[in-house]
Parts: sequence; C-alpha cells; structure tokens
Amino acid sequence: MAEPDTRLTDLEIRLAHQERTIDDLSRTVAEQWARVDLLTRQVAALNERLREMAERPTAPGEEPPPPHY
Repeated sequence: MAEPDTRLTDLEIRLAHQERTIDDLSRTVAEQWARVDLLTRQVAALNERLREMAERPTAPGEEPPPPHY
C-alpha cells in the first residue's frame, strides 16, 4: 500500500488538474454563451428586416426582382 504522504500528494495533483479542467470548461461555456447571444440577436435583427421588407409595398411600375436574383 502506498505511503500516506504519497497518496495525499497524488490526490492533490489530481485535484489541481480537475480544478484547471473545470476552469477551462467554465471559460469555454462563457465564450460560447456570448457567441450564442450575439447570433441570437443577429437572427432577430435579420428577421425584423425581412418582415419589414415583406411588408413594404412595391412601387407602381417597379417590378420585383426575378426569383434567382
């Protein structure tokens, strides 16, 4: 059986690695949350612009663009 000091040292090393992993994961989640939030706001803005464009009537004599445009 391993010496108590060796076991304690091994546990401290494992704990240090786990804490670093948790910090890295936390940082990654925070960064991804910021990206998701930004993308959500961009999609909402694009949806609003699309809605406004769909509601805007076409001026008389002005033809809508062809479907492939």
